[in-house]
Amino acid sequence: MTPAPGGPGSTAPEVDIAGESVPAYLARSARPPSLLTPAARKAIRQRMLLLRQAALDRIVRLTRIRPAELQQYRRDLRASSLPDTLLERGAGLAFTRELPQGALLYLLVRAARPKVVIETGVRPGYSTAWILAGLSENGSGTLTSLGPGPVAGRSTGVQDVGVGQFVPPSLRSRWTLALGNTPDRVRELLASAGRVDLFLYDNGPDLARARFELRAAWETLSPEGVLLAHHIDANVAWSELCQGQGLPPQLLDPGPPPMGALGVRA
Repeated sequence: MTPAPGGPGSTAPEVDIAGESVPAYLARSARPPSLLTPAARKAIRQRMLLLRQAALDRIVRLTRIRPAELQQYRRDLRASSLPDTLLERGAGLAFTRELPQGALLYLLVRAARPKVVIETGVRPGYSTAWILAGLSENGSGTLTSLGPGPVAGRSTGVQDVGVGQFVPPSLRSRWTLALGNTPDRVRELLASAGRVDLFLYDNGPDLARARFELRAAWETLSPEGVLLAHHIDANVAWSELCQGQGLPPQLLDPGPPPMGALGVRA
């Protein structure tokens, strides 16, 4: 097990957190979940699974999956315990507001069946859990998450949750948490991955950072790869990237906050 950054003997900021082997870094940052009334739990769960048809149609176009197959994945998600698990681990209303596309991430992973997934800006692991659940149902693929992500502009509820808190042990076997959120680390992760099938940028509103990560990720995507970006309204990086492909800004879901999705095949 790699020591926590800054700790005695620390050499590499990457931690494989399979099973219950949660590093001290994550354990120290964990916060107990807030208690919710049954009515509040039901309302938040319903909000987690509320999807726009236009977003579902976009997944069909990005992955060329049959609509009937996507609907089956959606039924699987409705019957799964993931929303309840997220609630038990502290994912309340603040997270469904900040990232209402969690279920879309799950469905996109099920449909695209990526082998190599990278996300940047992980903090509590809300998007992480949805992605990992999709990989688990597919029975293949791994996720590397670079963090911790920035807290500027995030709600108090989001800031107070520990890094990786929402990822249950049952989903950790496919997950690697890479600590040390710098451009150099992004370069290292992309270089070691070779070809990336799905990349999610969620690393804050800084324009220079967004431009760099989106362009670097785009260059490493596989022939059927998909690039995702959260909060694409925060700066012009996403619109610039799409314009470079001769396209208007490509949406997965308008939110708020909006999430963009651009496929290589587009």
